[in-house]
Amino acid sequence: MASIDELVAAQTALTSADRDRLSELIAEWQLLADLSFADLILWVPKRKDYKTWPEGHLAIAHIRPTTAATVFTHDVIGSELSWGANPRIDQALSQGEIVRDSQPELVGDLLIKEETIPVLFEERIIAVISRHRDAVQMRSASRLEINYREIAHNIYRMVAEGAFPIQNSIYRAESAPRVGDGLIRLDSVGNISYASPNARSAFSRAGWDAELENHILGDVMESLMGTSPKPMEERWRVIVSGEQLRRADFENDRGIVDTLVMPLMQGGDRIGAIVLVHNVTELRRRDQALVTKDATIREIHHRVKNNLQTVSALLRLQSRRVEDPIASAALAEAVRRVASIAIVHETLATSSTETVQFDEVYDRIVHNAIELSSHPITLAKHGSFGVFAAQLATPLALVITELIHNSLEHGLAETGDTLRAEIMRTSDRCTIAIIDNGEGLPADFQWEQSSNLGLQIVRTLTENELRGSITLKRIDNETWATLEFPISAIR
Repeated sequence: MASIDELVAAQTALTSADRDRLSELIAEWQLLADLSFADLILWVPKRKDYKTWPEGHLAIAHIRPTTAATVFTHDVIGSELSWGANPRIDQALSQGEIVRDSQPELVGDLLIKEETIPVLFEERIIAVISRHRDAVQMRSASRLEINYREIAHNIYRMVAEGAFPIQNSIYRAESAPRVGDGLIRLDSVGNISYASPNARSAFSRAGWDAELENHILGDVMESLMGTSPKPMEERWRVIVSGEQLRRADFENDRGIVDTLVMPLMQGGDRIGAIVLVHNVTELRRRDQALVTKDATIREIHHRVKNNLQTVSALLRLQSRRVEDPIASAALAEAVRRVASIAIVHETLATSSTETVQFDEVYDRIVHNAIELSSHPITLAKHGSFGVFAAQLATPLALVITELIHNSLEHGLAETGDTLRAEIMRTSDRCTIAIIDNGEGLPADFQWEQSSNLGLQIVRTLTENELRGSITLKRIDNETWATLEFPISAIR
């Protein structure tokens, strides 16, 4: 079955600009559905070009209200109508006018009243919205419902005039306040003509005890700022005047209210505005707590990294004072291992999450190791490590450090040295091979009998921390140290 995008491309004359405009409308039309207590369907004309008379209509989007029950229990997206099957949609498209006052029709058990609104863009009608409401519910409308519907009529007129969605929107529709959160209706001078119960509650929690209606909203908000308001570039009377689309957080010592101001236009003139409000005190404080927590965790990683570097410096100082070459080498190995852990914590200190871009860690480990080599080495890496959780990255960094240094110290040839890593990663497992061209391990090598501390560390970390396995094999004059582990082993 063809997708909606494929149907639109094959059966309509919509340009890329037309489709972008309709995408903007779909992103914001939950507001329209909620204000009008109605299901909305977006129809686009089926025709080859704008000079050709449409042969019908194609439904490309459907939204249900959150303020009322839906009138469609089935999905209508992809439905098609031939020309003449719905005269109201035909009329809205051909005449560019909103078609209202239709007779209710029985749909299932409900009497449904339909209205159609043309969508104007760049002086062309590019689509039609059909609005479907329960006619019985409309007979006993409350003051809230009357105000919502009057506002909806204003915005539908803006759609028909090409003024909605408002260009250069400065907010993300999915995060903006919604009609059910609270709505305030303003006249052309910013005076409150209506406030929903939820809007009154939001301002009551912010400290306003009187009725909101018949007050200038900007004056109300400025009176709630207290004796020590936060510095602002503009006064609230300007922000919520309704002259332009605005999004701002109002904050005082009682709470935080998210506000979205949207002007209502008619024929190019502003006739008022609506202000959607949402008390987000707990949400913002929770976000702030998460930001503080993340900053604290990053600071901890930064301090751990600094402490590890201090330990490394102390070990280096001690190694210089030790005359026994075996003890000095052991201290040097300890320095190397501590440095590997410090690299992981340094990466976490600059990360916004508890994850590590391990390719960066690997590059640092290899760079540090090569600096200790006395002759040139050819490096290669096939594949990508990607992102690992912090709990997994630390033991993995130690394992790879030991394998690389084991190759540098025992496995590489005197001339023509090569060292490469091959990484294969799936959604749940990772396989890493560290390969060198040296003489390799003895034929009778066994993990259990090896006295090499580095290899014992590798085996212990692989089995206990990574919950994986490791093998050492000789393949075509190369030594392969292959590490395999489940990515989901550590949460």
